[in-house]
Amino acid sequence: MLSRRALLGLPVLALAGCAAATDPASKLYHQGELAIGTGNPTGVFYEVGAAYADVINRHLSGYEAVAAPTNGSVDNLNRLASGNVDVGLVFADNAADSLHGTGTFQGKPQKLRALARIYNNYAHVIVRTDRGIESVADMRSKRISTSTHSSGTEVMAIRMLTAAGLNPTKEVDMLPMSLGETTTAMASGTIDGMFWSGGLPTTGVGDLFRQAAGKVRFLPVDGLIPQLSKLYGAGIYTKATLPKATYGLSADVPTVAEPNMIVVDAGMPSDLAYRLTGLLFDYQSELARVHPVANDILRNTAPDTNPVPLHPGAARFYRT
Repeated sequence: MLSRRALLGLPVLALAGCAAATDPASKLYHQGELAIGTGNPTGVFYEVGAAYADVINRHLSGYEAVAAPTNGSVDNLNRLASGNVDVGLVFADNAADSLHGTGTFQGKPQKLRALARIYNNYAHVIVRTDRGIESVADMRSKRISTSTHSSGTEVMAIRMLTAAGLNPTKEVDMLPMSLGETTTAMASGTIDGMFWSGGLPTTGVGDLFRQAAGKVRFLPVDGLIPQLSKLYGAGIYTKATLPKATYGLSADVPTVAEPNMIVVDAGMPSDLAYRLTGLLFDYQSELARVHPVANDILRNTAPDTNPVPLHPGAARFYRT
């Protein structure tokens, strides 16, 4: 195959020696190459995706995988639709929009299937302590990073700003920045605040709180949940807590969470989907050594991917 790595503009990441395929049929799906859409390099999607690629390379005969740095959830879904990636880590709300052709994917429904519900994403809403921002509503006229374009965080940021009563495009100076760019700007004080949605802990956020101790703080945003549910549907966004120990804070922070999923195209062969799903549980300890959030992938909740249907191969795995 092309090397789709060339299309992705990627170095070869997380590649290890891979045994030759024993089943000739396995080579029918992209000649044994799998690209995994992840996210910002200092975010949890990237770390988990790279670990998953490594597990595939070492334990799935006939396939080699590459972890693709991307702009995040929405970008992964777009790449999946175009065939640019084969597996994507995505937010549940973005996946629902893609499946139904709503929101960012208006009029472009995708034949999407899920392998698993994995860990939860937590909204990280962080501001400089000297900018007088006590709530999301106070972000009016402020310079705010809403993450990279086509990311799940960007969608979440726009929805949270809207739920707070702001017109994001007219009343907020929204800046499309990667997580690395964002944390650098927050530490230097060139922006006023930021949104990030990710697993715990997110490396880039931890670095920010070490570098800019006393100059940045979290906003509690759980109060936005009723309006988020009213505007965008009940059951997706739930109340959660950022434990103080995660980033060395003085107190827990109430926030908003939503689940993540691993998704594929409906056309993926059933046997491959079955095997990819099994790797999450058979080698979970290897994933968790890269990032502890992998311990939150639970077999009893993993099949709960509503509204995205399980891939038949994944469904077969959970029945065994």
